[in-house]
Amino acid sequence: MNVIINTCKQTTRIAVNLLKNGTNLSSRKYAATIADYKITWVRPKRVSNLSFEKSGDQGLKVDVKSSDFGKMYNELPELKDASDMVKKMFTLQFLPRKETTRARKEKVLELVRRHRLDWKSPEAQIATMTSDIHQLQQHLTEYPKHTKMKVKLLETIAKRRKMLKFLRQWDYRRFEWVLEKLNLIYKPTPEFPHQITRKDSLRRLTEKHCDKLVQEKLDAYKRELKVLQKDFYTEKAEKLAFIRKEELACGLQPSVSEEDIACAKLKAREYQT
Repeated sequence: MNVIINTCKQTTRIAVNLLKNGTNLSSRKYAATIADYKITWVRPKRVSNLSFEKSGDQGLKVDVKSSDFGKMYNELPELKDASDMVKKMFTLQFLPRKETTRARKEKVLELVRRHRLDWKSPEAQIATMTSDIHQLQQHLTEYPKHTKMKVKLLETIAKRRKMLKFLRQWDYRRFEWVLEKLNLIYKPTPEFPHQITRKDSLRRLTEKHCDKLVQEKLDAYKRELKVLQKDFYTEKAEKLAFIRKEELACGLQPSVSEEDIACAKLKAREYQT
């Protein structure tokens, strides 16, 4: 019942205002459409999953040639005495594509790994995921509609971001070193927008006001100390001169030099101006 009464009161109030201002309706020019406000909206450019803006990769110059041997054939002693035709059959040019991917991953791992058998350290995992991200981005450039690879790319980027966050928290110097070696830009996950409440807003305003009061008191105290520094250095120079004079009068080795006294006098002269 109260809702109906309030609605009727509001409708009556609107009607009275319209009757009062009825003569001015024709003179006022109200905007009828969005075009009347002269607002132009441009659709933001879509950020592709292949761009470095999404992943933070800026490219790696890893030298993997098609004439290199595969990983499992690289150290075979039998290939040293073999002919050029036989050697060519065991190069990356005639091996499956996964061997080239594996060789590239090894090259990337060598940039940050701690030792030859390092596979599980945070740096090694980040390097492995970086190599996978580069390979997936290259694959999606050729086949942009491969949905499964798109999902895998986004998952790998999220996992590497999580590992970078862990490394940044526990060893910041190594985190910066890994970013420099792998030519990466760290893009943290944006925080979710929180609900604006009166209590939280008042708390933030109170903290801001208290910080302002503390800073004003600190500035006033610094100004007060700066004023007192002139008298302090003047008194310091006088006492140092007195100590040196008494030590020389007693035949002792002076613990205060002339340079200390001159320095104190110079400081007092600076604060006088």
